[in-house]
Amino acid sequence: MTAPGGASVHEPQDGVGLKDAFARLYTPHRLAYIKGGTGGEGCPFCEIPALQDAEGLVVARGVAAFVVLNLYPYNSGHVMVVPFRHVAGYDELTPDEATEVAAMTQRALRALRHATGAHGFNVGMNLGVVGGAGIAAHLHQHVVPRWGGDTNFMPVIGGTRVLPQLLPDTRDLLARAWAEVQA
Repeated sequence: MTAPGGASVHEPQDGVGLKDAFARLYTPHRLAYIKGGTGGEGCPFCEIPALQDAEGLVVARGVAAFVVLNLYPYNSGHVMVVPFRHVAGYDELTPDEATEVAAMTQRALRALRHATGAHGFNVGMNLGVVGGAGIAAHLHQHVVPRWGGDTNFMPVIGGTRVLPQLLPDTRDLLARAWAEVQA
């Protein structure tokens, strides 16, 4: 349908606005993430290293990998260890890359425990789209700090995550802790 002046007018869909059992949270800012890039172009994990650490939320850089805050964290302090080289599979890493990813994961655990007093962690990789990877084309390992009671009624009933600190402040805190803990 066309409105006066040639503007397009969308016809309403059947069922739009009808009450159902689902709450909806519209997050259009995630579209670039879902498309696998920033604005749909390239890989965000390939673009982040070109940014200043604070701008890219980079906590630390190594020779073969870097540590970056997750833009969509499960918990405050959720970081990812990412090889600089664009590879999808863990088995595609060179021995040196795998060693550095492992060492940076260990240091991330120490830095997070030091900075946040985390009681435990979830550490892992989702490999491939079917394996749950949001960005399947570029390998990344999640390190999620956990605390007793961090999964309470808010995410379970309210479908909401409560993050007590802004991402840039969390990045600064973790970058300082990274420098304070041993490699």
